[in-house]
Amino acid sequence: MTTTRTGQEWLSDSDCSLDDFAAVVGETTRLEDYPHADAVEGNVVIYGPGLHGRVAEPAGRADVQAELIRALTTGPGIVVFKGAFPDTGVVDRATDSFRQLIAAQKAAGAGGGDHFAKPGANDRVWGALDKLALAHPDTFAEYYANDILAVVSEAWLGPNYQVTSQVNVVNPGGAAQTAHRDYHLGFMSAAEAARYPAHAHQLTPALTLQGAVAHCDMPLESGPTLYLPHSHKYRAGYLAFHRPEFTAYFEANRVQLPLAKGDAAFFNPALFHGAGHNVSADIHRMANLLQVSSAFGRAMETVDRTAMCLALYPVLSALKSAGTPERSLRNVIAASAEGYGFPTNLDLDQPIGGLAPETQAQFVWRALESGLPPADFAAGLDAAATRRRSLAH
Repeated sequence: MTTTRTGQEWLSDSDCSLDDFAAVVGETTRLEDYPHADAVEGNVVIYGPGLHGRVAEPAGRADVQAELIRALTTGPGIVVFKGAFPDTGVVDRATDSFRQLIAAQKAAGAGGGDHFAKPGANDRVWGALDKLALAHPDTFAEYYANDILAVVSEAWLGPNYQVTSQVNVVNPGGAAQTAHRDYHLGFMSAAEAARYPAHAHQLTPALTLQGAVAHCDMPLESGPTLYLPHSHKYRAGYLAFHRPEFTAYFEANRVQLPLAKGDAAFFNPALFHGAGHNVSADIHRMANLLQVSSAFGRAMETVDRTAMCLALYPVLSALKSAGTPERSLRNVIAASAEGYGFPTNLDLDQPIGGLAPETQAQFVWRALESGLPPADFAAGLDAAATRRRSLAH
């Protein structure tokens, strides 16, 4: 039997053409293509604080989300939300919590190792999502009730997305990153990535969304992230970013936008990007790096969502009693509880009355609506976790 190779099934170094790459990233982002946006700066779509009002109603929310999908796929691959947190006091309270976590790490002799900096040069909190929820559940609920984070996550990934968070503080003198793409294939060598078929290279960006919330003002001298708009559309990009000629092209053509405290940037994980060099004398550039994953994929970090739910339930109950809008409560649940019913043990956790078992997020909302006492809530969470475990030995 003979087979015919079309050259499209696998990617290799021979598919990396700098001229082709330059043609892809040479596209111009047009403001008229994004009617809800306020501006285009450096080929990046910029949304202003007025977006909060537009996403408050279902019709406006759907229109904005459709526009965000276009921006992240056929558009520049990056959007910035100015004033994503209109009340920067919320950001300040989270910053205080993160600083306490960093101080505790240092006191314990544990360093937050970094992807790109020398040990000890910067400060990193891995697993910041559940650490914040357990240490400061009130602050967590206030922070992740934010609707902009939910709007863009759901636009890109659909419902039941999984939030993970890493806090990064780039201290004065902190070095820049080399241009790269992100998780999944972006965390592999070129040789490893080449073992995956070409269609997997196109699929993986749809499984995660990268974001960052500015926890301080980030002028250019503090080294905010460098981006190359439209670079996510280059087919061989997971191989190309390892090559020195592509790194040099990035350095010559990248854009860098200052951010204010409370701003947020979200981008397609296939976008070429890298943290900038902090050349300031006194700015400790703190960002909450959000990696949001599809329910259908594997997130980068393990998160104890059961412990988070236990810590947050009294806070959510109090917020509901105080008249907090349903959408805000659901945003907090989406950022904390497991929203997908699989994998599970179908001997014990059967999808009675539907195609999938009740999710942890559905249980949390059902408990809130019924006013389930905390002790019964904890018992219900434990029973659900038991049902999901394998009985194999």
